[in-house]
Amino acid sequence: MNILLLGSGGREHALAWKISKSYHCSQLYIAPGNPGTAECGTNVSLALADFQSIEQFCVDNAIDIVVVGPEEPLVNGIYDYLMASTSIKAKKPFFFVVGPSKEAAQLEGSKAFSKKFMQRHTIPTAGYAEFTVDNFEEGKAYIAHHSLPIVLKADGLAAGKGVVISNTHAEALQVFEEMIINKQFGSASSKVVIEEFLSGIEVSVFVLTDGKDYQVIGHAKDYKRIGEGDTGLNTGGMGCVSPVPFMDDAFMQKVEETIIKPTVAGLTKENLVYNGFIFFGLMNVNGTPLVIEYNCRMGDPETEVVMPRLQTDLVGLFAAMDNGTLADANISYHDNYFATVMAVSGGYPGDYEKNKPIEVQAPLPKESLLFHAGTKMATDGTLLTNGGRVLTVTSPGNSITEAVLQSKAGLEQIHFEGMYFRKDIGYEFA
Repeated sequence: MNILLLGSGGREHALAWKISKSYHCSQLYIAPGNPGTAECGTNVSLALADFQSIEQFCVDNAIDIVVVGPEEPLVNGIYDYLMASTSIKAKKPFFFVVGPSKEAAQLEGSKAFSKKFMQRHTIPTAGYAEFTVDNFEEGKAYIAHHSLPIVLKADGLAAGKGVVISNTHAEALQVFEEMIINKQFGSASSKVVIEEFLSGIEVSVFVLTDGKDYQVIGHAKDYKRIGEGDTGLNTGGMGCVSPVPFMDDAFMQKVEETIIKPTVAGLTKENLVYNGFIFFGLMNVNGTPLVIEYNCRMGDPETEVVMPRLQTDLVGLFAAMDNGTLADANISYHDNYFATVMAVSGGYPGDYEKNKPIEVQAPLPKESLLFHAGTKMATDGTLLTNGGRVLTVTSPGNSITEAVLQSKAGLEQIHFEGMYFRKDIGYEFA
């Protein structure tokens, strides 16, 4: 099969690496990709917002499957657009897109939509209320009487920056005004969801679903704070480990029975077309899982540990999802633990500089994998930084500690000006 993967980050490099290993994959294209994905397939220059050009590329290159990496094209309806294309279907009658429809992608695209969905299907989550400029004063009063801390979320997509945890009422009121009145995130914060704060351990579970059946393909624990000991500002993710020791069979059974099954049943009941990944962002509150958020794609850097750990052929799962045999698929995992540690630019998650030369001074440990996130290639062939999160090393081990040590050893062989990485990923499991 000819496959087009959309995206350019670490998640897409890990997906490209996994897809390229499938015997079902004849030709893999990545748009726009990065220097790392170029080692797995062919990078092509397509803008993710240019659905028409993506459609034409699918026709010209006889694409069988489009895998959508990031959330924005999904929320903007790329699934619906490509699946409705008569020109693609004329070339490839069995063409399909891995991802949800525009309506179903509102599970990520709108916090209010997802909260109402969870309410309708009795899925455990934090209590909440939603406000706009029309009931702004009511929102202020709600905040003033709310217990601390208070969680405020921009309703729409805000590049991972739309969630604020406030420890004082004054701070919460200021954030609320910035979002709604001063339009901090544009239309994304025209509506704000205010939630109760959940105290626990944040974890993620990933499934593939056709909207009726599903398969769990992995779980992970991400480390979002920039500083060691989980201190400092939030980031897109500084590292990840999988499997998570406390996510045993008993805990995962709770996740499936109280969260995954009701979610997939809700998709069916509401006729929401969904053929792709669901990322369940969960909080483990004293052994009880509650949903923090849904994402309609894989996470980053979670993908960088979930894909290496997953032994099952990913493209085979895509095909099973499309032909109605997903329930019969066998999911198997490698026995090892996996850990990924992210190297970021100096100053991240604040201001940082790009175009710093990246030098790999010695080979990485034999079983380690290097995934590119924010990199680019100069015209002279020099690898340069091109983002806040630059690259990540993923390694297996007989324990989380061993896997982390291997990944850190790999990063010690890489250098660029201002490079920083957390040395304590997985610290609570040491």
